[in-house]
Amino acid sequence: MTEQIQDLADRITERLGVSPDVVRRHLRTKAGFEVSCFFLTSLADQNQVDEAIIRPLLHATQAMDNEQLEIEPVAWLKMSISHGQMKETEGLDECVEALLGGHCLILVPGKNQALAMDVCKREQRSVEEPSTESTIRGPREGFVEDLIRNLSLIRKRVKSDKLVFESMVIGTETKTMVCLAYMRGIASVKLVDEFRTRLQAIHTDSILESAYIEEWIQDKALTPFPQLIATERPDAISAKLLEGQVAVLTDGTPIVLAGPLTFFQLFSAPEDYYQRADIATLLRWLRLVAFFLAIFVPALYISVVSYHQELLPDPLLVNLAAQREGVPFPAFIEAIMMMVTFEVLREAGLRMPRIAGQAISIVGALVLGQAAVEAGIVSAAMVIVVSITAISNFVSPMYSFGITQRIIQFAFMILTGTMGLFGLMCGVFFLLIHLASLRSFGVRYFAPFAPMYLPDWKDTFVRVPRPNLKSRPKMFQQGKSGR
Repeated sequence: MTEQIQDLADRITERLGVSPDVVRRHLRTKAGFEVSCFFLTSLADQNQVDEAIIRPLLHATQAMDNEQLEIEPVAWLKMSISHGQMKETEGLDECVEALLGGHCLILVPGKNQALAMDVCKREQRSVEEPSTESTIRGPREGFVEDLIRNLSLIRKRVKSDKLVFESMVIGTETKTMVCLAYMRGIASVKLVDEFRTRLQAIHTDSILESAYIEEWIQDKALTPFPQLIATERPDAISAKLLEGQVAVLTDGTPIVLAGPLTFFQLFSAPEDYYQRADIATLLRWLRLVAFFLAIFVPALYISVVSYHQELLPDPLLVNLAAQREGVPFPAFIEAIMMMVTFEVLREAGLRMPRIAGQAISIVGALVLGQAAVEAGIVSAAMVIVVSITAISNFVSPMYSFGITQRIIQFAFMILTGTMGLFGLMCGVFFLLIHLASLRSFGVRYFAPFAPMYLPDWKDTFVRVPRPNLKSRPKMFQQGKSGR
């Protein structure tokens, strides 16, 4: 083996350390020169290495004389190894990076370079229905943790040469592959440039999930409202791309991001487009009603019971007063106790094993609620209020928006507990001002109402029949690229 190959091989071994998955093999090829082969058994497919690389090197029929060996060892290796994905690497850093990416290295004699062949073993779960987004009518395929498989799920639905995927590597230590997806000629050039700029501006050592990227590229951090769509459904991402939005796919996670996102999109679900227009419209109204119930019912109960009893009819007031006769806590403390207890039960149900979690979240809430009423700690009306609020929170199509509703409801409860209806109105005005000031990649969060895009009204609170949905949303074409 030449001294130069030995030196590069020793430096690679020193960089990787004494690891049980590092394999280093010295081979004498059929042409008469020696090579050094490196790969990681934890990342590389051993069968591919043996069949596509080692066997051709040892049994190749191409012969070369001594003069050709000094000039063209790389050419001989390329002719002998019939591997589809082959690239030349030069220097220690490129060689180590290729090894950590699942490549097999063949150190070339006489040069400080190597041939890298992709033999990465792609262990992945099968495509199945997303567990976080249930489907009644529509495709039951969900994204998986493998980026290439996720690209194929989108390609299968959008068979157009306008579909563009731009890949980049983010994370100095994890070197995570991230893919920017958009439709050329449909997505706004400013919007695509803004996504690309924000992704390229990420400087971090690790990207383990798409949530890392979401926090880096969102417009505003101090807000409970989501500014990007997060979904496991390929049909939803394909629809967003066709509307002129941009998607970000991350290797290692089934959650794909898409944006821009507006407030009224939070009440829209992918299945709305698989139902008739009237049914889809009714479902959106139900989600909107559930949103108002979730954020206002506890606050209104506290304010009316504590400060504004005159707003209640006399029979209802007498009934509530009789229920609260033995309750030792004010309505505000009572509500906080019940809401916090339910949130603890909800979190316990999510973290525990699935079978036990369902029993805790459902039976636990019923048992504790009934026991609290019988013990005189809370009133029966408060149990009803908490139940209505909890059920309304589950109506949201996006899990992150459900958490947003819970944050708002606690804020409104504190305001009404201290200032009554005046505090509630102050909270509503602050919420509207905050929503009107938000942007998602340059698009106003209250679009298409503020600013007004009349053509986009046909797919907000009301979804018109599909023959009238021919034009794409205008609001995604008007956003400026400023943050």
